[in-house]
Amino acid sequence: MGSVFKKSALIICGDYMEDFEVMVPFHVLQAFGVRVDCVSPTKLPGDKCITAIHDFLGFELYTELPGHSFTLNSNFDEVDVECYDALIIPGGRFTELLSVDDKVLSIVKGFAEAGKPIATSCHSQLLLAAAGLLKGKKCTAFASMKPVIEMAGGVWWEQPGITSVFDINACLKDGNILSSIGWPAHAEYLKVLFESMGAKIHTTKTNNSVLFLCGDYVEDYEINIPFRALQALGCKVDAATPSKKKGETCVTAIYDNEGAQVVSEKRGHNFYITANWGDINVDDYDCVIVPGGRSPELLVMNEKAVTLVKEFAEKNRVIAGIGQGKWLLAAAGILKGKRCATGPGMKVMVKMAGGELEESEGSASDGMLVTAAGWPALPAFLSELSKLLGLSLNFE
Repeated sequence: MGSVFKKSALIICGDYMEDFEVMVPFHVLQAFGVRVDCVSPTKLPGDKCITAIHDFLGFELYTELPGHSFTLNSNFDEVDVECYDALIIPGGRFTELLSVDDKVLSIVKGFAEAGKPIATSCHSQLLLAAAGLLKGKKCTAFASMKPVIEMAGGVWWEQPGITSVFDINACLKDGNILSSIGWPAHAEYLKVLFESMGAKIHTTKTNNSVLFLCGDYVEDYEINIPFRALQALGCKVDAATPSKKKGETCVTAIYDNEGAQVVSEKRGHNFYITANWGDINVDDYDCVIVPGGRSPELLVMNEKAVTLVKEFAEKNRVIAGIGQGKWLLAAAGILKGKRCATGPGMKVMVKMAGGELEESEGSASDGMLVTAAGWPALPAFLSELSKLLGLSLNFE
């Protein structure tokens, strides 16, 4: 597991790990040059883990829904703690199984002994407890984990003032132990993880502001991963949709290759709208991003949404489209004469809009336009977008 990268991270995975809690750090760290190895006991590189969507859908406890299939890229039996700068353990039910796996606990203890960051979320603090690492440590997690943390000798901490998922934003650090309630806190989680790995954020412009245009059935990864990454980099990030108010939610969709002619669609996490449509002013933003999924079909039927994108172009702002998000950009006349990264589903749309197909690359940049074929290209997309926004992440 040698590496030519400056930094590297290990993610310990398993079936029914929380979908966001593996995919967000996996994509975002790669976007900034970190090698990310993903392993799981009893599984080999190329094997898949089933992920789970966890969200509150109106019941007393969160609901678990089927997520994506996540492909492992490294061999668990070849893990060498010395080769990595950080350990990431997503939440999810798989942690119950791994908490009694001696090899897994040995790896976790190895990172602790070396003083390297160990990032946990939701329920994965169970592995810290099983490894005997919580004594005297201040730690947070999903509320049901409080007795586990206290029985392990840890000091329970809970973010005050939480009335809904919308309010969750804290990541706690005590020594090399990072803990968060779960995926809603990913912006702060990523920021603290960056800092713990020796990264510094550099920007050529202060107060970057980014607007996401979305609606129901927006692609889950394509809105959440760049949204959280840009927040972690210090940007002011808003999401708006024509028919909903700040604090309301859009249902997302997840798309996965399950062997059929086209990808499957399943319900994803809820996504919170952060700005009222009537309050949006192009002058307040440096960039607009249109994620894919089926929500662009809704947006192209709204003349104000089309006009809004045109205004961003007229004022020479950064414009970005992922997957089907290029549908709205095509309707606004943004793609003419521009190189566009696209998958099969958007080829005809891009050609009719006068765009130049870029099929060999998952992400493409042309002037103030950045496009991605779909969520698998998010690391390259985030890298290109950050450059246009004057943002960089440098590791010491």
